[in-house]
Parts: sequence; structure tokens; C-alpha cells
Amino acid sequence: MIVLKSRQEIEKIRKSCQIVAETLKEVGDSVCPGVTTKKLDEIAESGIRKRGAVPAFKGYRGFPNSLCTSVNESVVHGVPSTLRLKEGDIISFDLGALYDGYFGDAAITVGIGQISKEATRLLKNTEKALCMAIEKGKAGNHLYDISESIQVFAEDKGYSVVRDFVGHGIGSNLHEEPQIPNFVPENDSRGPLLKEGMVLALEPMMNLGTHEVKILNDQWTVITADRKLSAHFEHTIAITNKEADILSKFH
Repeated sequence: MIVLKSRQEIEKIRKSCQIVAETLKEVGDSVCPGVTTKKLDEIAESGIRKRGAVPAFKGYRGFPNSLCTSVNESVVHGVPSTLRLKEGDIISFDLGALYDGYFGDAAITVGIGQISKEATRLLKNTEKALCMAIEKGKAGNHLYDISESIQVFAEDKGYSVVRDFVGHGIGSNLHEEPQIPNFVPENDSRGPLLKEGMVLALEPMMNLGTHEVKILNDQWTVITADRKLSAHFEHTIAITNKEADILSKFH
């Protein structure tokens, strides 16, 4: 069941999302060759707690950290460690916060120093796919209009979209209905009608090679099956009768 949120609830989700956005900015500003992903996780946890919120991911289904740090071929759910970032790497940061009973969620992918043209293009296009998905997030459209916009754009550019992990509803729970695939499922449905009050976490994950992924022995880190680069961007939006309200936009 998809729960429609009141204006008051949406404002609480916005507050959590703003905490995430501000903290992601701090994490991104701390990226440099030689920094460990564990250090970036510490910065993220500190950033969330000093703003009066609780890290949403820490302990969630057993995840050990506050920040997901997914490097190069890692798609999502990378576990922070003593790994030191080096010039030319890309890393995605996925972060969630719980504040006043409501969750916020967002993700970005950034480069370390000078990155390849191929990597630069992947990051730019994955972020563009998210922007196109957000444009479809308005009352009267259907859920798979969002999915289609991501898939068509990605595949036209020569990328694949991850199928094993999807976007989601969000509110008083971190993951709520509906699931939001980044591709159109093979059925005749256009998905649920989008209605004012829906709050959705849209998160395209695009790969240079195959869409297929595998999970490493830590039982968390998801990598591309062919070890080619992957990028991930995410915003939490509220559906309105006009254009989508981006709750996790950095102000």
C-alpha cells in the first residue's frame, strides 16, 4: 500500500533530507587522494548527529556503518574500510537520516582528482537521468513513466541500468511502497498512478557494461559482474500537482 503524506509529514521528510544533503556536501568536500572510506564514514556520522538526527543506515538489517561508500565498480552498499582513495577513482555516497520520526535519503557520485573522460561522462549522464526521472514525477503520470525515462536515456547513451536494486517510497519507514525500478518491468502495466502526497526516493544506477551485478563476501558490497564502472545518484521527491518538489536538494 502506498501511503500519501500530509504537508506536515512532507516538511518533516524535507528536514531529514536537508540534513542528508548538508552532510553529503561535507563528505564530498572531504574527498581527496589518500583519504580512507572509513574516515568519510566518520565525517558522515558526525554530520548527521551534530544536526540532531540519527544515521538511518547504521544497524539497518545489520549494515555496520552510517555511509555507503561504493568505489569504481561498486554499485551500492559499499562498506567503509581502510581502503584509501586514489587519483582517478570514482565513489558514490549513499546516506540516510532519521529526524523527528521521518527519514531522508540521497546519493551522489564524485571523482577523486582527475578522472577519465569515460568516468566523467558516466557521472554526468547518470545525474542527467535522475533529472529526467524527476521531471516525470508529477501527479497524473504513472510510476513506470519514471522508470522508462531512466531506461531509455541510459540505453540511448550506451549504458545499462541495474535491475536488482531499485528506488522506493520513503516516510516514517526508510523503505516503503512502491518499489521504483530504473527499467520498465515486462508487463502491460504502467504502474501505479502518481498522486499528490506520494514521497519517492528515485535512484538511477548506471553501468558502463553489463547490468548484471554480484555481492561480495562481506554480504553487502554490490559490484558490476564485469567489473566496469558504475554511478549512482538519488533524490527524495514529493509528488505535487505541478512539478516534483525535490526534498533533498542542497540549499
